[in-house]
Amino acid sequence: MTTLENPAMPAVHDCTVSDCSYNHDGCHAFAITVRGDNGQADCGTFIPLSTKGGLEKVVAQVGACSRTDCVHNSSLECTAQSVRVGPGQGGHHANCLTYQPR
Repeated sequence: MTTLENPAMPAVHDCTVSDCSYNHDGCHAFAITVRGDNGQADCGTFIPLSTKGGLEKVVAQVGACSRTDCVHNSSLECTAQSVRVGPGQGGHHANCLTYQPR
């Protein structure tokens, strides 16, 4: 199954979280959810399994964002052109690196 890009949803431009099951030569999740109430903008789609998953061909997009304190958040939708996901500070394995507090 392949999906088409939705121009209203920003693409996951880059993901450097190698231990995520959806990351194999890029993010293969249909869409990610950005969440976090601990001061970090965690990727809620992060799954640390050795099994790789997701769709064969896909441009992952941001499906939802609950970080209402981010400058890119408008009515729980991400308005950034694209997002980058990578390891965060502390024990956070996958963060939205595009997150910017208001």
